[in-house]
Amino acid sequence: MLKLELKPLTNEHLPGILEIDRLCFGGLWSENAYSLELDSPNSDLLGLFVPTDTPLAAMGCLWAILEEAHITVLAVHPQYQGQGFGQALLYSLLIAACDRGLERATLEVASSNLAAISLYQKFGFKTAGLRRQYYKDTGEDALILWRGDLQQPKFSQILSDWYLQISDRLSQAHWNFSEL
Repeated sequence: MLKLELKPLTNEHLPGILEIDRLCFGGLWSENAYSLELDSPNSDLLGLFVPTDTPLAAMGCLWAILEEAHITVLAVHPQYQGQGFGQALLYSLLIAACDRGLERATLEVASSNLAAISLYQKFGFKTAGLRRQYYKDTGEDALILWRGDLQQPKFSQILSDWYLQISDRLSQAHWNFSEL
């Protein structure tokens, strides 16, 4: 079993962050934009690390805005997609949101990104709206997805259940997942 480790991202991880951004989003954010996020007290940037030549396997970012977690980035390096890393990272972002006392989570996702939409739906996100022509490079619409009840007692049990499912999925792909 290979160890999959979740850690907060720092400026030393910028080369890996930019590589995943380039591979997954075609250069959505600049190095300066990520540096600002890393320094912001309102942002949580998390990474999943593997013991290989490409140690940063996935990354996610959320902004704490009032009582809301706005998930701005969730990306898995192409060589690690389809193994449960996205689930582990989304779970970890929701834990971070809960730890901050945030009550709900929201995000935008391209309406054609069916794999991402399916992932978010597994975690209880529902469609709350549509942003027409949100993606300037393609003109594609974005779905606004929403997940409430993060501070409700029942959500702790939901998180525990997800952790077991995610750990099982990752172990089937020979990964051992350790939280922060």
